[in-house]
Amino acid sequence: MQKANTSGKRRNFRPDFIPVCERNHVAKKRRGGEIHRGRIPPFPPIHRKPVKQMATRFVYADNAATTRLLPSVLEAMTPYLTEEYGNPSSLYSFGQSSRQAVDRARETVARCLNCRPDEVFFTSGGSEADNWAIKMTAEALSKKGKKHIISTVFEHHAVLHTLDSLKKHGFEITLLPVYDNGVVRVEDVKAALRPDTALVSVMFANNEIGTIQPIAEIGALCREAGVLFHTDAVQAVGHVPVDFAGMNIDMLSLSAHKFHGPKGMGALILRKGVRFGNLIDGGAQEKGRRAGTENTAGIVGLAKAMELACGSMEANTPRLTAMRDRLIHGLLSSVERCRLNGDPVRRLPGNVNISFEGIEGESLLLMLDFKGICASSGSACTSGSLDPSHVLLAIGLPHAVAHGSLRLTLSEETTEEDIDYMLAEIPPIVRRLRDMSPLWEHILKGETVE
Repeated sequence: MQKANTSGKRRNFRPDFIPVCERNHVAKKRRGGEIHRGRIPPFPPIHRKPVKQMATRFVYADNAATTRLLPSVLEAMTPYLTEEYGNPSSLYSFGQSSRQAVDRARETVARCLNCRPDEVFFTSGGSEADNWAIKMTAEALSKKGKKHIISTVFEHHAVLHTLDSLKKHGFEITLLPVYDNGVVRVEDVKAALRPDTALVSVMFANNEIGTIQPIAEIGALCREAGVLFHTDAVQAVGHVPVDFAGMNIDMLSLSAHKFHGPKGMGALILRKGVRFGNLIDGGAQEKGRRAGTENTAGIVGLAKAMELACGSMEANTPRLTAMRDRLIHGLLSSVERCRLNGDPVRRLPGNVNISFEGIEGESLLLMLDFKGICASSGSACTSGSLDPSHVLLAIGLPHAVAHGSLRLTLSEETTEEDIDYMLAEIPPIVRRLRDMSPLWEHILKGETVE
């Protein structure tokens, strides 16, 4: 019988033994014409320090993905995470204090968006609001024989995947083109309307290329035709003026963490008189339409963040637009064979989306991270997919060009020094990646690359 190792020292295993945790990292190395198995990784290990120690500067340029929670928003939320913890549905005064906070928040949201307080329904975020609006509308109007829905090819997946689900249940979906500038044409919406159209859903502003859609015109068209109109305004609220009543919107989705509010908090604005099913049954919360104890702190945080964003929008927009344009022009002028994606004017004030030929977006992101720059790419690298962005394909980019996209999204916290730093660091990184690419030579020769 083999004696147990009690020395506390690691046993010397056989050289050909590979622990389970290392089996996926086994390399093969050719020695003297033979292939030997061993623990030799394909590349030497990289001992990385935190980004802020490696880079000379830290620049957060991914505000379309999420934003920093403002200290003043956290301050507004804190009492409802600590001492003011009463259930808003309780009748005693301690709980009613939370109820009053929820009611005040609802009034704030209504004031910012020009809607009624009783039209505001709090949700866990934009995706939930999108699902609720589309699915419940479809369910209600299908009973009247309306099973046709109009949307666009470059909606957020919260909309597109919901439509795919409805398609499996007999709904007919029309996805409108957005052309090379990334803007929906009102005449296309009008041409697609049918007697059995239940809903039109067009996003307010695109999450990748930042193009702003003609929402008021589409809303007026739908109102005249008697068709419900939903807009995913997740990227728009807090960044551009949104007038729920004035733009003839029936349903609007928003998310707090896109304008410096808390994650996991959003809202569906539902025009009074539009009736459809409940999202969650089991309680009287949100007028009986979404059961579950209210996230009082999150609701307060959403309202505070929206109030701050809408209140400072007029002052922030010119500054953000100027920085955006300086970054766009700087990159386009310093890097050959690159292009701006989306309309240069009709876009969010803080959105920059540029494609660089001959590189992979994932590689660009990793090298930018090493320099302390947080950004995103048009490739769905986080999902494990190598497919390019459906948004970039929708505006006509070839796969090879769409793969090399970079999205930089600014906020009011972005500085001119941040812009200088990105303009200094991005071009040489692109050139380095192109030098490493076996495709770049073919591109320069004018050869087709797929």
